[in-house]
Amino acid sequence: MKFSERWLRALVGVEADRAALVEGLTLAGLEVESVQALGDGLEHVVVGEILDCQPHPRADRLRVCTVAAGMEAPLQIVCGAPNARAGLKAPLALEGARLPGGVEIRAAELRGVHSQGMLCSARELALDADAAGLMVLPDDAPVGHALADYMGLPDASIELKLTPNRADCFGMLGLAHDVAALFGGATRLPDCSPVPAQHAQTRTVQLQAGAACPRYCGRVIEDLDARAPTPLWLAERLRRAGLRPISAIVDVANYVMLELGQPLHAFDNAALAGDIIVRPAKPGEAMRLLDGSTVTLERGELVIADARGAQALAGVMGGADSAVAAATRTVFLESAHFAPAAIMGVARRFGLQSDAAHRFERGVDPELPRRALERASALLLAVCGGRAGSLQQADLVGWTPPRTSIRVRRTRLARVLGIEVPDVEIERILLALEIKLAREADGWLAIPPTRRFDLAREEDLIEEVARIHGYARIPGSLPGAGVVAWAEPEGQVPLARLRAVLADRDYREAVSLSLLGEAQLAPWGLLEASLPLANPLSNELARMRPSLLPALVAALRANRNRQQTRVRLFEVGRSFHPAPAARREVERLALVACGGAAREQWSAPAPVLDFHDIKGDVEALLALRGGNAEAVSLVFHDLPPWLHPGRAARVLAGTVELGVIGALHPALERAIDLDGAVYVAEFDLAALRAGAAPRPLPLPRFPAVRRDLAVVVPESVSWDRVAAAARAAAGSVLAELRLFDIYRGAGLDAEHKSFAMGLILQDHSRTLTDTDADACLARVLQALAQACAARIRG
Repeated sequence: MKFSERWLRALVGVEADRAALVEGLTLAGLEVESVQALGDGLEHVVVGEILDCQPHPRADRLRVCTVAAGMEAPLQIVCGAPNARAGLKAPLALEGARLPGGVEIRAAELRGVHSQGMLCSARELALDADAAGLMVLPDDAPVGHALADYMGLPDASIELKLTPNRADCFGMLGLAHDVAALFGGATRLPDCSPVPAQHAQTRTVQLQAGAACPRYCGRVIEDLDARAPTPLWLAERLRRAGLRPISAIVDVANYVMLELGQPLHAFDNAALAGDIIVRPAKPGEAMRLLDGSTVTLERGELVIADARGAQALAGVMGGADSAVAAATRTVFLESAHFAPAAIMGVARRFGLQSDAAHRFERGVDPELPRRALERASALLLAVCGGRAGSLQQADLVGWTPPRTSIRVRRTRLARVLGIEVPDVEIERILLALEIKLAREADGWLAIPPTRRFDLAREEDLIEEVARIHGYARIPGSLPGAGVVAWAEPEGQVPLARLRAVLADRDYREAVSLSLLGEAQLAPWGLLEASLPLANPLSNELARMRPSLLPALVAALRANRNRQQTRVRLFEVGRSFHPAPAARREVERLALVACGGAAREQWSAPAPVLDFHDIKGDVEALLALRGGNAEAVSLVFHDLPPWLHPGRAARVLAGTVELGVIGALHPALERAIDLDGAVYVAEFDLAALRAGAAPRPLPLPRFPAVRRDLAVVVPESVSWDRVAAAARAAAGSVLAELRLFDIYRGAGLDAEHKSFAMGLILQDHSRTLTDTDADACLARVLQALAQACAARIRG
């Protein structure tokens, strides 16, 4: 938002100088991005009129001008501007003037011709970037009058960097209320009195877009002079606000938009047919816009149409077919309220930029359309003449959300700010911001103005008091709250220990985005299991991740593509799931690994990574669970489709599934362009951290007894199954079960294998005898025979 300092001071009485004004705005949250001083050092620069313009006798590109400057006799000025001509009025720097660029004007001879000053361009006066010719002044400019006084100089063009919640400050009036609150001045409201109707011509308005456009105002103005010049004061305010004057009708519409914050649009009334209809666009409907581009509307974009078709892209840009031109005599002037959701993204979708869309996307005061139309009508009649018709307003009944009152408690305000702000100051600030107040015993009941969409709760009004009162006046102090120590349950494995174990095993922690694209999820078969975003930033960030592995494997691939042959990564983060009843977020831990099982060394070749290596890494994590680690088992069926069957398993703790481990499916590796086996694991973090609380035991008083046992079992029987049966049969005397050999080969057929295990037996109340040990061994053998079809190896 760019504006003229003088324009702001015309709307609100402020005694503060420019530096204080700029500082006050910035400290109040309206950050001043730049300040461009205009018209400083224009002493001895006056309005001049070229009476005669003749070619220079010795230079083809120079002219000798006779210029009236309000003195007894005209001055002779040598000028090189291509637009110099008799009758032109332009700035004239007299002898002794020092221009903003440091040029000092003196009498001089140019190619043998005496020159008594200099006719100036806007750039030479630092008023504009235009240096193509002399700055053209209006025909009624008073000759000899000081240019600074005539043009309202000195001035400054100030640019604000507004946050999205302060859409009200895209109008000078909204900004004036903040300045009045900051500096204690009085706001001078523009005259928005109703313009009396002078003819009966109207256009009926039909609202067919629901809440997208609940209010539309329009008026027909006849007998306009579209060629009328824009008054200098209006043109300069536009120019200093960053808009170049175009024509009187367009300039008035732009001026009211800057002044009040309400965009308007003028149609050539002769180009319209029938009623004005506000409706969604028809699929495939095309229209040509003011900038010359043609857009095809496919998503039901909001349009302003007549009986022939779309005449404007609502809230964004008018159409070329109904644009005002120099020959326009009658206009239909519109002022409407469009919901931000209906305009948001439309301009960006078609590659357009417009001040109207910039404002409507952020929200415009719904009470402004009628006031803005009356203001613009009065200005048009004053500048272009003409006769106004009656103002037509169409509203949807019940569309306006009521402005709910907000209770502001005196004690709450003091507690949040940490200081006592006097009631008089609080009321002054809120009333200056046009917030209606009613006193209560413990504070106030406040109703914000309709332009302030950002004021919805008590904290918002407290922030307004702090902002205007001044953050610098609120002393910094540490909170007086006591520190409460918090300890994790003993039975829960600290996350730091999980991270430390993985770091010790050569894993590096990665952090990836929670958003993925459809192309990234589809090869994993996880597209349907993911949550789509309603308004994604891009196709690559369109869905919430249902698993940490796709992004983590992508990071592994990126490392592999950069000549890293041995990669180990882990991540702790959330996955997001569209559960039937309610959406869920689950904390997870994931691992990925590829390359050698150990680092490269000189004494032996590095073994190739396999399932047992990542299983060992997982077992190191499970060991942190304490006694619960004994209950963990592997299940090799019902695996996710992205895992390699035969090289993957589900990890269970009793009947609770902790997660999965294994190699990626070869089809997935080909789909995501991975060469070489990649092993992964992913766990529910809460289940993984659920361990057993430490339980102290006395040192054993009685010796342990060891019995070794070798059994033959079918090839399909796993060690987990054998170990579970042995533990159940041995009972509490089994202190440890050790597997020390797996044998396949001579003496066994291809369908069998042998497990050799050591049973460490120990009783805490007595010494076990051989009879006790043999009895335990017999129970184990019987259990293994029944559960695993095991027999003693001969």
